[in-house]
Amino acid sequence: MSQTRFHGRHEGSERVCEHPTCREPGEFRAPGYRPSGFDGPGEWRWFCLDHVREFNAGYDWFEGMSAEEILMAQAPAAGWRTESPSFGPRAGVDGMPRWADFDDPLEAISARAGGIRSRAERAARMAMDGRFSKDEAEALETMGLGSDTDRRRLRRRYSELVRRYHPDRNGGDRSHEARLGQVVEAYQLLRKSRALG
Repeated sequence: MSQTRFHGRHEGSERVCEHPTCREPGEFRAPGYRPSGFDGPGEWRWFCLDHVREFNAGYDWFEGMSAEEILMAQAPAAGWRTESPSFGPRAGVDGMPRWADFDDPLEAISARAGGIRSRAERAARMAMDGRFSKDEAEALETMGLGSDTDRRRLRRRYSELVRRYHPDRNGGDRSHEARLGQVVEAYQLLRKSRALG
């Protein structure tokens, strides 16, 4: 079986080449006016073979970059310098399994999904218990507490989590501020709960 090389042609489309003087079919795509980003894929421009070659010959990938940014983009390890929170030394602080605990990436993904699912199931059980509202059950999950919690235990757990996540306790590291905000918000909701005796 012979393997054909990918040629980039998108045949069968009714597009016309975007070059102003050309009426050939636009079967080859080129970067468009809006680049790919968080909001999804960017727009493509469509050209015939001759005009996509012309476009590619004049395309400058580094346009708008400083000399330092160009050097960084050309470095062999470009893109590998940022560390995902799941791989960091502080991963697992929120009770979720860490990637580093697994040899097989699929097992790590499965464990993290299971952890998320079990947290949601526990929150749903507490809410169905009738003692706590759905928001209060989710707040208990955020705090890592069960439905047997009283006010004293809530305050003790809150103090423990604030010490764990506060930047002053982590050498000024502000990476856990979002988690700290969730803890504070959960505590503010739970401390007013009538379900806690």
